[in-house]
Amino acid sequence: MTDPQSAAASAARHLAQVEESTRHLLHTAAELKPEALAEPSALPGWTRGHVLAHLARNADSLVNLLTGARTGTDVPQYASDEARDQGIERDAPRPLEVQLADLRDSHERFLAAATLMADEAWAVQVRHRFGYLFPASDIPAKRLVELEYHHVDLDAGYTPAHWPESFAAAQFRKLAAGLAEKAGLPAVELVAEDTEDRAVIGTGEPALTVEGPVRALTAWLSGRSAGDGLRRTPDTALPQLPPMG
Repeated sequence: MTDPQSAAASAARHLAQVEESTRHLLHTAAELKPEALAEPSALPGWTRGHVLAHLARNADSLVNLLTGARTGTDVPQYASDEARDQGIERDAPRPLEVQLADLRDSHERFLAAATLMADEAWAVQVRHRFGYLFPASDIPAKRLVELEYHHVDLDAGYTPAHWPESFAAAQFRKLAAGLAEKAGLPAVELVAEDTEDRAVIGTGEPALTVEGPVRALTAWLSGRSAGDGLRRTPDTALPQLPPMG
């Protein structure tokens, strides 16, 4: 059982990061030309309009989880997978000013729902749309992940080099842990030269060491780069990583 005070403190810390991340996203989106929304993003099959629509609807889906934790009811994140996809497709073609207003408004709804949470509510287990349970205190951190990764996916000048170091380091540890002992992946030792984080992914004894800034390592682990800015010893090709879960 998560301690309510610790849960609330963790949520508050990540909420502050969500506010900062949202501010940067809105700045980037506001600089887009209106016609750029219909152009491809870095995500296959999605335009920039799809990315912005997804971020707005994701905020509302997390309001559902916050409401469920606060009221003690089982409120699904989305009505269904089909409803989620339909909402993104519906909202993707909207004009830039409408997208910006929706991003701001959905962010405010998310913050308002978080403000209503008592410490005890942050310790309540909620259900992700994929079915697994997690404490409500993780919701702000999950929102931060959506914002930072999809800001890069917008392909509008914000790159992994712009990620806050704390975000990149936390994601490095999480992604590397998920790939530890990964069947079919040759062992690779990872060394973050700026944070001194180290990890081994894959199975067996590492025959390859990959070093570089933690942001560059996280970009590669998350599929946001092909390994730019990383040094390999020996100088061989990087292994193919599975898609980020």
